[in-house]
Amino acid sequence: MSLAIHNSSVERIIIPNKHGQKLVGLLHQSGITTDIVILCHGFRCSKDTKLISNIAVALEKAQISSFRFDFSGNGESEGSFQYGNYWTEVDDLHAVAQHFRESNRVIRAIVGHSKGGDVVLLYASKYHDIKTVVNLSGRYDLKVGIEERLGKDYLERIKKDGFIDVKKSSGSLDYRVTEESLMDRLGTNMHEACLQIDKECRILTIHGSSDEIIPVQDAREFAKIIPNHKLHIIEGADHAYTNHQDDLSSVAVNFIKETIDQNKGTAS
Repeated sequence: MSLAIHNSSVERIIIPNKHGQKLVGLLHQSGITTDIVILCHGFRCSKDTKLISNIAVALEKAQISSFRFDFSGNGESEGSFQYGNYWTEVDDLHAVAQHFRESNRVIRAIVGHSKGGDVVLLYASKYHDIKTVVNLSGRYDLKVGIEERLGKDYLERIKKDGFIDVKKSSGSLDYRVTEESLMDRLGTNMHEACLQIDKECRILTIHGSSDEIIPVQDAREFAKIIPNHKLHIIEGADHAYTNHQDDLSSVAVNFIKETIDQNKGTAS
């Protein structure tokens, strides 16, 4: 499937992860360079989240290609949804990065929103091969925010039953949290990981001052410990940047453009 969009095309691509599950994504091919930016969605979201697709379109207008994909167990990709799975998603991102490297593309940046913000930071802490990272509203302390979703006594309940079912407002099952997936989240330490990020790696954190899901203080904590870090707070923006999509896209894309130009300057 290819859709023409102002000198560019969108192509559906399937990439296997290390477990052989098919990851489904959309390649926005723009301009003639081999540069590409990979976009990562957040918790219970997909590649089609408005925020992610808007950034892809903004990159296109800047003549930068991008690839937005569904993590395993999300959207159109294979696998079953798991609650924690941070490092599994890092592995998925690595499989995508490898695919494009083997296609002779240059990955200029990775961008992630919310849980995806944590995933791109964890990736940078482990692989050191992508030098520009954009963290949109990632969570600094993964022990926080669980109670709001699972209830106060979540640890006792999960020890007793082995799982907690999260229901939709209609009362039907939304997803199941297993003890293993909860421990995966509790055992993922963003502070420790961020200390492993290379000093040459440029990180931009963008956060809304009115984020009701992950407080803006989390962005300030990242700014304290990541060496080569720029913080941009969008006044009045909520977690999904509902009324600030253009602000978000323009700050993220300008940062990526700037780093591409700097890299090309040093390479020439």
